[in-house]
Amino acid sequence: MSTAPRVLFADQLGPHFDDGGPLIIPEVRTTFQKHSYHRQKAHLILSALRHRIAELGDRVEHISAASYHEALAGRELSMINPTSRNLRLLVADLSQNSDIDVQPARGFLTSEDDFGTWVTTQGTKRLLMENFYRDGRRATGILMEQAPSGGMEPAGGAYNFDKENRNPPPKGVDTLGVPHAWSAVEDEIDREVRHYLDEWEASGDVAFIGSDGPRIFPATRAEALEALEAFVTQRLKTFGPTEDAAMSADWAMSHSLLSPAMNLGLLHPREVIDRAVEEFAAGRVDIASVEGFVRQVMGWREWVWHLYWHLGEDFEQRNHFEHHKPLPAAFATLNPSEISSHCLSQVLGEVRERGWTHHINRLMVLGSWALQRQIDPQALNEWFVNAFVDGTPWVMPANVIGMSQYADGGIVATKPYTSGGAYINTMTNYCKSCVFRPTIRVGEQACPLSAGYWAFLDREQESLRRNHRMFKPLAGLSRLADREEVVAQEAVREKY
Repeated sequence: MSTAPRVLFADQLGPHFDDGGPLIIPEVRTTFQKHSYHRQKAHLILSALRHRIAELGDRVEHISAASYHEALAGRELSMINPTSRNLRLLVADLSQNSDIDVQPARGFLTSEDDFGTWVTTQGTKRLLMENFYRDGRRATGILMEQAPSGGMEPAGGAYNFDKENRNPPPKGVDTLGVPHAWSAVEDEIDREVRHYLDEWEASGDVAFIGSDGPRIFPATRAEALEALEAFVTQRLKTFGPTEDAAMSADWAMSHSLLSPAMNLGLLHPREVIDRAVEEFAAGRVDIASVEGFVRQVMGWREWVWHLYWHLGEDFEQRNHFEHHKPLPAAFATLNPSEISSHCLSQVLGEVRERGWTHHINRLMVLGSWALQRQIDPQALNEWFVNAFVDGTPWVMPANVIGMSQYADGGIVATKPYTSGGAYINTMTNYCKSCVFRPTIRVGEQACPLSAGYWAFLDREQESLRRNHRMFKPLAGLSRLADREEVVAQEAVREKY
């Protein structure tokens, strides 16, 4: 075992990264200078780093430097393999002149070697998240029960309860009516970080986007455990049915808000899953809600992590539809004031205020709008990394390049995930106060998403014709009486 000090990066702050020896925590400035981070993302990262340093006391060497090279070059070190390509290149570079003990990545349920082995078992079959998820359930026994005939079967008789978790928001109310999500109480370290960021930004050396705090998400292990407990005891039971719905006056609804804590390494996904399953085993949460949550963590989160490494750097440069339009100013500056569409303005406002909005808003509002408007997928991917507190280089490519923009041509998703205003009208309450109408395609009240959907299909019909999941939408396009008017209108649309 190496006796060299262990370097902890900003996503390695939980106990499962600490093996008991001496530690180094570098705090470098170049990362914040190279990217236009959300102010609350920068605050959360620095707050978490400095809280961990305070907890560790004399065991940790805190190095403040311009770059990781300046902080670490020439030293014998121990590292846990980082989660981004840039940091792994850093490790490789440092290793040329120093003895670096690099251990396998931690903080996930399955290792990179495990995933590689799983890929070989799939042969020529398409790699599907659902198959990966089910195989993982069988291998770990998570949400598996003894079958009457022997062996194991999925709890509740099925691996996937997605069909039970697609309810629209309740009518006649402004919120879901569940307890408020856990939120942080700031301390002196938070105040010091805020003052530091204020001075740094005033100097002109760094530029942030979005609104400043107060901090919402956990920055310590203790806070993360509190947030986990609050979710599983107060919100998990109502999570499933409306996980795909959205409400203007209820930004969090029943979502866990645990992704920032997991991405900082403050929580291990296995302990998060086990705690949720405990509630199901005790009869306090039904199978649909707990399975839906487990699938988010054990299925999708693990899947996008492994795809980041399996698909390689070239994946992030894919642009199947050849979309090259620049990111709109409202996205780049998080200023939705000139946007008329309530759904888009609402969601950009949530990102501005908190650096967070839930998955359906990311996919079916932000992503769908960007796909229809031919926004450059690489620019959009970078924006998601910068603007979201849980945005990381490994999280976003499969979500944005693959799932959201279909820029990979169908490696991650089996079809483009875009829709017209009818979906937004069903699954949210955004359309009620919008100047546009989801049922109108042409004219002053024409919904940009409804008209944009048909214009997208018209533009890409040839490239999508062989996709069997697009047969019905393309058949609908062929019957659209006002098709030419819609296409002409969207080609010159300036008001959104």
